Amino acid sequence: MDILILGGTQFVGRHIVEACLAAGHDVSILTRGRSHDDLPTAVERLRGDRAEADGLDALHGRSWDACVDVSGYVPQAVRASAELLHDRVQRYVFISTASVYAEPERHPVREDDPLLPPAAEDVTQVTGETYGPLKVACEAIVQEVFGERATLLRPQIVAGPHDHTARYPYWVDRAARGGRVLAPGDGTDHVQVIDGRDLARFTVGVVENRVGGVFNLAGPRLSWAAFMDVLGIAEPVWVPRHDLDTHDLGFRELPLYIPEHDAQGGLMDIANDRALRAGLTLTDPAVTARDTRAWSAGAGLTYALTPQREGEILTAVQH
Repeated sequence: MDILILGGTQFVGRHIVEACLAAGHDVSILTRGRSHDDLPTAVERLRGDRAEADGLDALHGRSWDACVDVSGYVPQAVRASAELLHDRVQRYVFISTASVYAEPERHPVREDDPLLPPAAEDVTQVTGETYGPLKVACEAIVQEVFGERATLLRPQIVAGPHDHTARYPYWVDRAARGGRVLAPGDGTDHVQVIDGRDLARFTVGVVENRVGGVFNLAGPRLSWAAFMDVLGIAEPVWVPRHDLDTHDLGFRELPLYIPEHDAQGGLMDIANDRALRAGLTLTDPAVTARDTRAWSAGAGLTYALTPQREGEILTAVQH
């Protein structure tokens, strides 16, 4: 098949490109050309920026079997690409997010749960507050334009090699340093991520099999105690919520940690049964951890919680 990917050089997009190539498909990517690109030479590079009036000119006169939109964040840009591609692609796969849900405290979060109110189509600034509503608006546009030929994928936090977000990699890099590790909570809260390679293979599957609809993409749900075991952390020091608050330790310093009964707690309890029935396969969490560390060891990532500050907090909470 001929597949167009909007984006494609970074993390999730890169995994989707590689999965398409591994399945024997021809891939074209449309990017601004500003990010580092070490994709195989077999990938056709097209240049364009949907934020500009002529940003989709490279797509004129072309057609593909499917489009995978990895870089759609604002409604104006998504409408521009969806309307232009309406008669040029058979299926439009939009990579959305689990952040679209209006009641993230639900357990579990399912595809039919209420969504946030959509952002207005003229909103262009992506912030922590607008991200979810913008994605809701983008989803609606894709469904409006493509109908049954639309597929919406809602991944939760994505993990794996090439993850420059420094969220999941914090834990594999911290585990590699060894010693006592500041671990949030008491070990009974849960953590759940989706390996980017699983997301990518599922994306290829819905393209190949012309599968429409809406799918949450989430991986195995582990207790934090089990997650520590997966990482090989032998000396976790469990720090209760009130002590985390006292030392101003939140999601930035301890990424992935959302307490079970937090207002966002359901985001670590994303139901994936619909996607599993449609062909989602899940990588063993130990393999995700191993492969992420193999990449992150040379990635030069920096983290909010420094070893020095971690040590100071551990000393404080253990006295």
